[in-house]
Amino acid sequence: MSFQECWEEWEALDKDYQLLQETHKLYKQQLEEVIKLQNACLSSIERQKKKYKELSKSLERCQLPESEEQWRDTGFIQELMKERQNIFFEMEAFLPKKNGLYLSLVLGNVNVTLLSKQAKFAYKDEYEKFKLCLTIILLLISFSCRFLLNSRVVDSVFNFLLVWYYCTLTIRESILINNGSRIKGWWVMHHYVSAFLSGVMLTWPDSKMYQIFRNQFLSFSMYQSFVQFLQYYYQSGCLYRLRALGERHNMDLTVEGFQSWMWRGLTFLLPFLFFGHFWQLYNAITLFRLTNHPDCKEWQVSMCGLAFLVLFLGNFLTTVRVIYQKQKQREKNVNKQL
Repeated sequence: MSFQECWEEWEALDKDYQLLQETHKLYKQQLEEVIKLQNACLSSIERQKKKYKELSKSLERCQLPESEEQWRDTGFIQELMKERQNIFFEMEAFLPKKNGLYLSLVLGNVNVTLLSKQAKFAYKDEYEKFKLCLTIILLLISFSCRFLLNSRVVDSVFNFLLVWYYCTLTIRESILINNGSRIKGWWVMHHYVSAFLSGVMLTWPDSKMYQIFRNQFLSFSMYQSFVQFLQYYYQSGCLYRLRALGERHNMDLTVEGFQSWMWRGLTFLLPFLFFGHFWQLYNAITLFRLTNHPDCKEWQVSMCGLAFLVLFLGNFLTTVRVIYQKQKQREKNVNKQL
């Protein structure tokens, strides 16, 4: 290139640079405006929540309405307040919020709120694909350990993968909760207990007690991965239909257990789930019996038994409660129609 051509290219680049500076300056100005709007929305939501809470208490303490119109107005106000609590939840999903204790310990004060619907859906879909991929991998590895390889080293790799998988799930779920996913109750705690159980299994030395329980644990792991694969396949289809009908939130996720929205078309999963729950109880009973063995010296035996018992109680009681609530709701709907 000649000097003249180089000079012309430099002038073109310089013009682009000046434009870039102006664009970046505008970006910073608008970013500051966005931060101001975020803070204004957050403070306004907190103020509204506080006022609604005070009003709700006042309505409970006030004298009984004297006329039918006052009864109707009171009920109308209470329904609106409940509805607006859900609206506040939707608003907060697009506003930065403080991390909970777990995220603060793991990530610090990093803002994990995704500010666009596309980013939220992309992260949720990545979470679902991650669960599906790891479920298949865990199924294959547990099968290999159970029937092809009898090595404590390979077992340790499998248990380490379980620890990493469940710890990663807890972090990702905490981020999804910050972004509007309604994961709550036992199905959040379930992964913490599973991570603890996998960590104890990882530290269990290669002893006689370990070899006695090994095949039972690997068989259970295979079955659990198989059921989780079934759940993902059918729950994802059910969620897609319910979202299309507007009956479920777009950030709802597949879970390891049974929830009320799964009732339509997914009740065939219940026998598989209950069989898995009682297998957890069987694992707990087996481990507690092993604690009475004369050669049992490891603390991991009793701790794994306790973890399996907690998993059984949490899974079984939560599933039964969901079924009971669904049956009561169906009876109530039938009585209304009559």
